[in-house]
Amino acid sequence: MRKLPVYLLIDVSGSMHGEPIEAVKNGIQMLHSSLRSIPQALEVAYLSVITFADSAKQIIPLTEVAGFKPPTLKASGQTCLGAALLEVANAAKREVKKSTPEEKGDWKPLVFIMTDGIPTDNVDKGLEAFNAVSWGMVLACAAGPSADTSVLQRIPKAEVLQLATADSSSITAYFKFISSSIATSSKKVESGAQPGSFNELPPPPPEISLLKH
Repeated sequence: MRKLPVYLLIDVSGSMHGEPIEAVKNGIQMLHSSLRSIPQALEVAYLSVITFADSAKQIIPLTEVAGFKPPTLKASGQTCLGAALLEVANAAKREVKKSTPEEKGDWKPLVFIMTDGIPTDNVDKGLEAFNAVSWGMVLACAAGPSADTSVLQRIPKAEVLQLATADSSSITAYFKFISSSIATSSKKVESGAQPGSFNELPPPPPEISLLKH
């Protein structure tokens, strides 16, 4: 079966300590519960979580929704976004099955990035690796006023979103939007069509501003 890979890139740097990281943990749990109630997502969606702080790590490899267990997250350290972009590019190369003349591969992955700060590493290498992969959809979210949107806007084909604050209500709204995005894409692939563009998703809630489209 062709799977729909979904990669969550989560900033767990020190600035996410407290309410933001707790909201992210609750958001991932809510996302998982929502997808478990959608037959199409349960059938095709596979979730992975990559965290980044002083370094980037894939803490959950691509896992079918039924077997996914929301991770325990702790916030500390810096904001190595470049390392996270490199990590997800490498993960996709390992985990996403490519099409061959004999067989269709997996659907193009969906990527959801969330950061509340300014990258503390050089992002050029990560951007180069990330841009070499064919993604189905990329949503990059700048959470709060301290997030650096300029780097996110350097990601080709990324839809850049901003939350005015990084509090629980805004982050919850973001994860609800992710959930609806994955649900919409899952239903589309169940009908045999490649997940569409941002234009085909439900409109973002009031807490989310669209910066680049």
